Amino acid sequence: MSRTADVTQTPTDATPAPEALDGPVVHFEGVGLRYGRGPEVLRDLSFELEPGSFHFLTGASGAGKSSLLRLIDLAQRPSRGMINLFGQDTARLRREDRPFVRRRIGVVFQDKRLLEHLSAFENVALPLRLAGGKPKDYRADVIELLTWVGLQDRIEARPPVLSGGEQQRLALARAWALEPEVLFLDEPTASLDPAATRAVEELVQSIHRSGTKIVMTTHDLGQARRLADEILFLNHGHLVETGPAAPFFAGPATPEAAAFLKGELTW
Repeated sequence: MSRTADVTQTPTDATPAPEALDGPVVHFEGVGLRYGRGPEVLRDLSFELEPGSFHFLTGASGAGKSSLLRLIDLAQRPSRGMINLFGQDTARLRREDRPFVRRRIGVVFQDKRLLEHLSAFENVALPLRLAGGKPKDYRADVIELLTWVGLQDRIEARPPVLSGGEQQRLALARAWALEPEVLFLDEPTASLDPAATRAVEELVQSIHRSGTKIVMTTHDLGQARRLADEILFLNHGHLVETGPAAPFFAGPATPEAAAFLKGELTW
């Protein structure tokens, strides 16, 4: 699809044009996060995410998975440490430049965050419209996207009348509208039945095959075994293990990961 060719972008002089990276897409160094005066919910995170891989971010409830995604998505600033996205230090990004970095990132939230007063077509078209696209240029692309996720007969339907699986596929189509380089998925199948889960997984795999990097949070270890190239395992805000998925499941290197895989580590 050639949707992004129809969108006019005018970054400031301080924002370099997007280009292929030789290095990591995401780089964390000594990152910590606390909310208000509370304790740190993420501590001393240092890791890199390379282009094109399929990472699963897993851990018990309250481990900090959603907070980590918020940092990468620029929805939250770290309390300390450095975050580098696409070769740029996020602390040095000017407010007016942040949207042009975020357009390289797609996010599907666990609660979907669809706009209930808009139709399925309007929800998917929204990022294209906000990026400066004109309806006559993106209409065919939005219809193509809705067809791709199996919602071609629900174009005028609003989110409240869609099933949970349909809503999640709609959220995925909207996140993919600008063909981001990285797609973050926060528990995208948590409340879906097996058939709906498989439909979403197949769409995500299709996006990954196109060359997009995927980072997905999950409690579903079976799903992680099926799909993951790499694992990031969080425990109490610490990144305990990171590396290829197969060795992680075959023989985790830490007691915390071993306990988690056995179902013995819940929080």
